[in-house]
Amino acid sequence: LTDYLGGFLLAGSKLKEVGTTHWESPNSGATNEVGFTALPGGYVAFTSVDLGQQGFLWSATENITNFAWARLIHAQGSSVGVNHHRMESGFSVRCVKD
Repeated sequence: LTDYLGGFLLAGSKLKEVGTTHWESPNSGATNEVGFTALPGGYVAFTSVDLGQQGFLWSATENITNFAWARLIHAQGSSVGVNHHRMESGFSVRCVKD
């Protein structure tokens, strides 16, 4: 998906909900041009963190035991970050109907 949207540096803006109803200002570059409407759900470790600032989304791919790949979209940028995290972390998921 990120390749289709122009790579990691540009894809975040094309996936984010436009405006500041859910995202904190400035919500840089948000166009939601593909209708994904990514929201800033933050994450849960011991408490909820970064609601309004960041959206963490799990991928379906495990990296190493107890770790999986995730994507990050931030209010202050247009990129999509990629990293692996412990699978007990509380990130958002998107369900897709075939």
